[in-house]
Amino acid sequence: MAQLVQGARSVVFIVQMYLAMIVVALSYAPWAAVDRRGAYAAIHAYCRWVRLSARIIVGLRSTVRGPVPESEVIVAAKHQSFFDIILIASAVPRPRFVMKAELRFAPLLGWYAKRIGCIPVDRGRRSAAIRQMMEGAARGQGDEAQLIIYPQGTRVPPGEVRPYKIGAGHLYAELGQPCVPVATNVGIFWPKRSMMRLPGEAVVEFLEPIPPGLGVPAFMARLEAQVETASDRLAAEAR
Repeated sequence: MAQLVQGARSVVFIVQMYLAMIVVALSYAPWAAVDRRGAYAAIHAYCRWVRLSARIIVGLRSTVRGPVPESEVIVAAKHQSFFDIILIASAVPRPRFVMKAELRFAPLLGWYAKRIGCIPVDRGRRSAAIRQMMEGAARGQGDEAQLIIYPQGTRVPPGEVRPYKIGAGHLYAELGQPCVPVATNVGIFWPKRSMMRLPGEAVVEFLEPIPPGLGVPAFMARLEAQVETASDRLAAEAR
């Protein structure tokens, strides 16, 4: 019975979450169309709502730990579900994502992604994806945004091992900016390919920044070690 109740609450939460996306996106659209600050305001308002409604409807609390970057940096994050996107975007002042190219055509979402300077990449063509990513990153330099990339390229459930892709290393070497790794345990409560949303405390944690200047192999090894170790710790804490 408890599982059925939680399943029903999960469905209610998901439906209202997407309805809220439409309402917020349309409400802020006039401001966002003339000023990028309006687009960021819409994103932050929506993320706050998702976090609040998740706590109220399905009992899923959320916490952001660690020093949140406010300057122009690369944020390399573990990706387990849509909820880690929500938590990161709610925390940093000017989020800008490396995203899959198909999202450009998503109603409202694609338009807002363009307004904040997200970088669409074709994940099926490695060389083209790296070129698109580097060109997009270069265009956005100097705007004080936090460039968010998911080094594994897709959602990876807790406990599953997937290789880290070299794209994050190319960005780090080309831009010469610090990289802030981010760990999470949200996949325990918001599973991949499931409508069930579970109660508990989902966490994203901003870790110790990696300063610029490392070689790409050394950077990739350090990034993976920091993110995976911290994510395993958060998962153990959640369980």
